Amino acid sequence: MTQGGAWIDISIADQTLALIEPGKANRVYPVSTAGNGPGEKTGSECTPRGRHVIRACIGAGQPVNTVFAGRRPTGEIYTPELYNQQPGRDWILTRILWLSGCEPGFNRLGDVDTMRRYIYIHGTPYEQQIGTAVSRGCVRMRNEDIIDLFDRVAAGTAVEIHE
Repeated sequence: MTQGGAWIDISIADQTLALIEPGKANRVYPVSTAGNGPGEKTGSECTPRGRHVIRACIGAGQPVNTVFAGRRPTGEIYTPELYNQQPGRDWILTRILWLSGCEPGFNRLGDVDTMRRYIYIHGTPYEQQIGTAVSRGCVRMRNEDIIDLFDRVAAGTAVEIHE
């Protein structure tokens, strides 16, 4: 737990992310986890379960709908026209909270390593799908919600993902 004991609780069953801050009202955001369900294996396109931490917070100060590739802004701002040019792209927008597993053999190291799978909490252009499990493993959020969350957490913040 960091940030004065703040931590994130992600429910795959409820498709929600709660920011738990002792002494404050919890903030609950709708999310989209993996269409393939929960799972830890590399290549599964599943959302990993268990204890994690935010390894890095990426994108501070970038405009809403900034497109990221390889965790770097591409210089593009997402538009429907850009989507039409690249409809199969896995769009990562606005902010990235890069997760790292804390449980060796379950979500850390080897073929179950969350960080090496590049599992993020990030913004998405598919905001109408938020609340349903359709991602490729990451935790997708509405762009305004990821900005709000990003501004309230830091690297090292604990994250628990459960069914």
